[in-house]
Amino acid sequence: MGLLDSLLSSPQQQHDLQNYVQRYQQGPPHEGYSDQEVLQRYQQVAPQLPPQEYKSAAEQAFNNMSPQDRTQFGQYVEQQLRSQATPMQSFNPAGGNPQMYQDAGYLAQQATQLHQQQPGLLGQLLGGGGGAGGLLASPAAKAALAGIAAMAISNAMDGRGASPLGSILGG
Repeated sequence: MGLLDSLLSSPQQQHDLQNYVQRYQQGPPHEGYSDQEVLQRYQQVAPQLPPQEYKSAAEQAFNNMSPQDRTQFGQYVEQQLRSQATPMQSFNPAGGNPQMYQDAGYLAQQATQLHQQQPGLLGQLLGGGGGAGGLLASPAAKAALAGIAAMAISNAMDGRGASPLGSILGG
């Protein structure tokens, strides 16, 4: 619980997280916050999530994206994995059919598997590696990472998560 303990140790920090979730829920999922804020929230929350909670948050986030944005996100991640010769199976083992990325559940499963195999890699692939000055690759990348963090925080606040985040928030 170390990082989230310090993150949520004050009412102001809890308010900041609630504000982040509200901004995510009020507009298009890629607007309302900077790339740096999205990366920071994702990097603070995602490592604390058990796989099932990560997958649930990812599926909720992908459901908030258009099918075109989900496809763009999936294809970009797969392209980045190939170009970096990342030692893992394909992001789309279903025969390379990009239509599979339109399914939020499928995309959430693939993102969760990537997150489990190499924590932090998704944020790095999408621009959080520091090489691009903390800029995300696209609005779809921003929507995905913002959504995963926001949905995980929201689930914990609603008491749906059993993660350390949920217990710290009194869920």
